[in-house]
Amino acid sequence: MITCVITYEIDPNRRELFEIYARNWGQCIPRCGADLIGYFAPHEGSATRAYGIYSIASLAEYEAYRARLAADPLGRENYHFAKREGFIRSENRLFVKLASAPHGEGA
Repeated sequence: MITCVITYEIDPNRRELFEIYARNWGQCIPRCGADLIGYFAPHEGSATRAYGIYSIASLAEYEAYRARLAADPLGRENYHFAKREGFIRSENRLFVKLASAPHGEGA
């Protein structure tokens, strides 16, 4: 299992648009085959940094997932929504794997 962490730089004056974008992915991502951990908008501290985090079985499965996401009607519309409205200034993807498991005492 790998986890994709997407770091977004967003327009702080258009945060509500990012939140719509995030809710849309909340519908699409699980339907298209990834385990969505969540989308996180700024609350305190940086007003421009947001995150999307989900897990998927492998990089090969990631490629298939991305194709399903691009074919999903709401997924396609969400991509266009972000481009049209311009509230995302940049995004960066990082793939990580869990290194601390098992967690807890006696695990």
